[in-house]
Amino acid sequence: MRRTRALRALAGAVLTGAALLATAGTATADDPSASPGTGGEGGAPTAAGTTFRLATAIRQGERAAAEGSAGDYFYWVFPADAGQRVTVTATVKLPESAGRQGASRWRIDVHDGLRRRQACVHGSQTRSVPADAASVQLACTLRTVRAWAEPWSDAPLPGSYYIRLTVVDLPQRDLGLPVRAEIEATSVDAGGAHAVDGKLSTPLVPLTVTGPRDEGGDGDTSQEEQGEPEEQERDEAVAAGAPENGWSSGWWTDRWLWTAAGGLLAAFTTAAGYNLARGPGRRPGIRA
Repeated sequence: MRRTRALRALAGAVLTGAALLATAGTATADDPSASPGTGGEGGAPTAAGTTFRLATAIRQGERAAAEGSAGDYFYWVFPADAGQRVTVTATVKLPESAGRQGASRWRIDVHDGLRRRQACVHGSQTRSVPADAASVQLACTLRTVRAWAEPWSDAPLPGSYYIRLTVVDLPQRDLGLPVRAEIEATSVDAGGAHAVDGKLSTPLVPLTVTGPRDEGGDGDTSQEEQGEPEEQERDEAVAAGAPENGWSSGWWTDRWLWTAAGGLLAAFTTAAGYNLARGPGRRPGIRA
């Protein structure tokens, strides 16, 4: 009878742990950061900055576009929070092959809020295309953003991330030809396996994140809106580099669910093992 009770307790512990782990998986799948969203809708930027200071602010999941000339630098900036594994994709539509003289090589780079270039762990960061190619596609997947790291480390940290797209090699006569660039930044939640103890006091968001952004308006702006106070402009600059739902607190990860499930399993397993090892004991009604 006692063994049956112990087995029932052990089975209940296993089911409880499985339910907790399933809840953790569901929470991760429902995380908005894991959804790439729909790009190309109204409000997506249609221009790109030409320097870090003038980078166009975009959001994760929206597909921004910009038109320029071969040889220009295209800059965008977007926010990335702790626990996100970001992937940046770019498509450059080239002019007709009849007007081009030869092959070209394009490159995409991603820099963090301190303007440190981040390494790409996956994707084609640089790609060469022949003279008759209609477009070129580039991609860069970064390492998982950490909530905190040592000062000497170049690990990705929460804050703004700059995208720089440009051509690094092409014939001299092809400089200045019109091109169209499309960019998109998406992310997935890496989970508690990449969580660390600690967090930054302030995300790496430069106050210069105020690049041009086309919201699809009519372009009419009153003089009162143009003459905003300096303090309000500062607040808007900070807000331009923050996620829509704000920065995460940094203390909550699904590691807590795994820890709680492991603790429950250990407790129930210990109790069940004790009951099994103790045996039936002395029968009631029998005196020594």
